[in-house]
Amino acid sequence: MSRRVLIVDDETLVCKSLGEMVRQLGYESHAVNNGYEALEVIQKNQFSAVVTDMKMPGMNGLELLKRTKEILPNIAVIIITGYASVDYAVEVMKNGATDYIPKPFTYNRIKSVLESAIEPYFKKDKIAYSKPDTNFPSFRFITSDSQMLDVLDKVKLIAGTNSTVLIQGETGTGKELIARAIHEYSKRSQNPYVAFNCAALPESLIESELFGHEKGAFTGAITRKIGKFEMAHKGTILLDEVSEMAITLQAKLLRVIQNREINRLGGNESIQVDTRIIATTNKDLSTEVDNGKFREDLFYRLCVVPLFLPSLRERKDDIPILIQYFIQKFCRQMGKKDMEISCEAMESLMKHSWPGNVRELENTIERAVALSQNGQLLPNHLFIGSRKEQSKHIFIKIGTSLQDAEKEIITKTLKEMEGNKQKTAEILGITSKTIRSKIKQ
Repeated sequence: MSRRVLIVDDETLVCKSLGEMVRQLGYESHAVNNGYEALEVIQKNQFSAVVTDMKMPGMNGLELLKRTKEILPNIAVIIITGYASVDYAVEVMKNGATDYIPKPFTYNRIKSVLESAIEPYFKKDKIAYSKPDTNFPSFRFITSDSQMLDVLDKVKLIAGTNSTVLIQGETGTGKELIARAIHEYSKRSQNPYVAFNCAALPESLIESELFGHEKGAFTGAITRKIGKFEMAHKGTILLDEVSEMAITLQAKLLRVIQNREINRLGGNESIQVDTRIIATTNKDLSTEVDNGKFREDLFYRLCVVPLFLPSLRERKDDIPILIQYFIQKFCRQMGKKDMEISCEAMESLMKHSWPGNVRELENTIERAVALSQNGQLLPNHLFIGSRKEQSKHIFIKIGTSLQDAEKEIITKTLKEMEGNKQKTAEILGITSKTIRSKIKQ
């Protein structure tokens, strides 16, 4: 979260006076003269608070408050008003205002309101989005959201223990990044960190990958293989998407957790392993237990310390921050100058539900930066929408012959119309006879 304050007032002298007070208090200030301009600015920049006059032409302060909260639900909005009655204060607070300042305003009142609105975020901001943690520079989690900051506080608390951690959250919320942070903050940080995706291999290969095997244990086992648990000895193992592990393997994993030892396939020797286990899942494991798909005893062994990562739609204030971060990241990678994002593109990104969370947003911005040629990201660079909506688009490579392009258009439209030739013909503006002929060809 930045210490920047946006001032909105149609009187230039008021903006100048307020701006000077804000700068004296140690904050950066930016001023605009109307609500419409304010909405454009807050979608492109990071602000800690908006201080707006109530009476302005075009869009008054109350309307600006409502529309600002739609874009950034958690931003502090402070109303300056000449109507300092209790009833009026209740009305603006009901609409989401953080506080109000009666006219004529004073330096001390501005100081008190801004400090109350902004400073609490910085007191709890243990791992801020604005810079990497100084002790662990390889870890960087971009957030100013209170829920996620609470998670990061817990990361530092539990990192020093050897407790097993279960990280739950939707795909793309940063579970692997959190797991890596726990390892880096731990006393095991100088020892191996081994990640294993439980959904990436068939059941027949997972046991060998996790526990290893002896030479001749099965057909093709021509040498001894060290498993992931042995590789992570004295360090940390990440069991990614642990909910995908078969029940039979869950029983073997339970024994490893209980006894801290493994047996290689085809071997009789028990091997002691000192490995911290972190597990992740995008499913509700308690529901999987109820449905008989996950062992209850293993669930309790893994869920010693549970962490729940909020989805991106639950922390929408992070979206503008992440967008700016990814734009800068991909501009550097692609050797492009810093780009701006249009208000229309920002609005589309803010309204999107982000089922793929931060990973989806990152991919979207990378694609947009790659496609942009004029230094500005526009809505047509984004290609966002539901999977169903995206499936209705047809992309044809330049150089494709007309015959192949026609075939692609007809087959995709026919599929979308569930094989109905009449509807397909109507959409494409041709006769039913022509569509039948084309299909035959």
